[in-house]
Amino acid sequence: MYRDMTCGEPRQTDAGKVVTLSGWVHRRRDHGGLTFIDLRDYSGLMQVVFNEDSAREAHALAGDLRSEWVVKVKGTVQERRAGADNPDLPTGTVELIASDLTILNRSETPPFEGEDELNIADETRLRYRFVDLRRPRMYKNLKLRHDVIQAARTYMVGENFLEIETPILLKSTPEGARDYVVPSRVHPGEFYALPQSPQQLKQLLMVSGVDRYFQFAHCFRDEDLRADRQPEHTQIDLEMSFVEQEDVLQILEGLYTAMVKEVRPELEVPTPFPRMTYAEAIERYATDKPDVRFGMEVCRLTDIVAQSGFGVFEGVAKSGGAIRAIVAPGCADYTRRQTDELIEFVKSSGAQGLIPMHISADVSSVDEMTLEDVRSPIRNHVSLDVLRAVANEAGAGPGDLILIIAGTESVVNVAISNLRGEMGRRLELADPNTFNFLFVVDFPLFEWDDDRNGWAAMHHVFSSPRPEDADLLDSDPGAVLGQLYDLVLNGVELGSGSIRIVDREIQEKVFQLIGHSPEQVEERFGQLLRAFQYGAPPHGGMGLGLDRIVMLLAGEENIREVIAFPKTQAAVDPLFEAPGAITDEQLKELSIRVVDSGG
Repeated sequence: MYRDMTCGEPRQTDAGKVVTLSGWVHRRRDHGGLTFIDLRDYSGLMQVVFNEDSAREAHALAGDLRSEWVVKVKGTVQERRAGADNPDLPTGTVELIASDLTILNRSETPPFEGEDELNIADETRLRYRFVDLRRPRMYKNLKLRHDVIQAARTYMVGENFLEIETPILLKSTPEGARDYVVPSRVHPGEFYALPQSPQQLKQLLMVSGVDRYFQFAHCFRDEDLRADRQPEHTQIDLEMSFVEQEDVLQILEGLYTAMVKEVRPELEVPTPFPRMTYAEAIERYATDKPDVRFGMEVCRLTDIVAQSGFGVFEGVAKSGGAIRAIVAPGCADYTRRQTDELIEFVKSSGAQGLIPMHISADVSSVDEMTLEDVRSPIRNHVSLDVLRAVANEAGAGPGDLILIIAGTESVVNVAISNLRGEMGRRLELADPNTFNFLFVVDFPLFEWDDDRNGWAAMHHVFSSPRPEDADLLDSDPGAVLGQLYDLVLNGVELGSGSIRIVDREIQEKVFQLIGHSPEQVEERFGQLLRAFQYGAPPHGGMGLGLDRIVMLLAGEENIREVIAFPKTQAAVDPLFEAPGAITDEQLKELSIRVVDSGG
């Protein structure tokens, strides 16, 4: 028997018991006739004492121990002497007085220590992921992920959903991100594709009579990576028949409330989850995934400064651009260095720059302020009336800092929303112990793609227009709102969903509007369109990022921290050195020839 207790289990009530523990040597301390080690496993740490007088052989062997060696220790649990306890450890009131020591396996010097707060390069961490995952923080994240999955499964089963697995090897139907393709050996020159999502499959399940479906679906997308993206990820995928949009939202609210309550019961989750239209979100926050834990709403200044005499503002307004601003309360004392940092921040979001406007804290109100009460690059280029109008429109007061960005609508919205988030963090405006969920609804069904010079689906091609907008598909596609919804948490999009199209004619019209030929439609989506002709029920659902919600629940900033074996931002696995080359024999079997792209 390697152990009859884990390292994190012993307590004062176990004093006097003879137990066997096994684990990794966390650290060793020599004190002459006494040697101490901290023994670690998944459950925690236990201090072990080797006494030369009472266990000479074990004490001598303990002198050879090094970090990350695997050992088995037998001994007696004993209360620590007064003043020697460790209140930071659950086992901190006891120690194990060792009688026997067995070395199970030795370790080379590890590439990094097993502490949680170490600054380790991502490449090193992932190359030695088997060491990295031994850290308590990482194990805690994996356990949290497990608990979230179990809570979700319990809730979904309780709501009469069936867990059904769908295939991994499918046909390539590229929509949005690029597919990962897999060559077929038995069908030379033909390829499978790894699914970006089970979208068509779950809709086919609805047509098949499955009333409620879910799975923890593995999805693959060959796209540029960010902190919340990986080439392969897991989503909580669900679909329901005979539902309207509100029915789906109610299920989602119950699901996420249940998950948070199970794993982080101390967190405040306001319910019901509010609904906000896409148009309102863009107008108030310049983004469709706002963090609503704090105010600092975005205002429009375009009309106010269009005739201000300041060339930048007038030029942007004349070209149809946008001039938008936020107010940083109490920040009028920001130094030049601090505002320069903000300028560089917005430039990283694509903006040309940032115009700060400091309002003196000494003035009684913005209506009473003079030019001397304003510190800004535009002070000498616009009138005092314009400055007062800007302050009033922004809702600024004495001692506040107005931050203004001008440019194209899309660039300004991205930059000002990112700046709002940054200021919210700097000023600690958002309560970290509050999870403010938000449903963003009524997205446009289409958006204009300048690169393609045509319409593109805002979410995906299977989303249904609102019934009252269906006639606009022929006359004004850009005005069509869809039965589309996103779930947002504290400024992070958790997933997107919709009520689906079930009418073949409407589905074909959507395909036509985004530029698919009838031949492309039949090749990529023929199976779904045929299913629509055999009694498709109204249905809808959602794909929700499991990695993202676990990341937020764990208090992490990158989904790599909650995935056992993730990839780098270059989509590389340093542990397995993947992707990698395959042999000439394998290439021949697959009827593939590698062409030098640089040749």
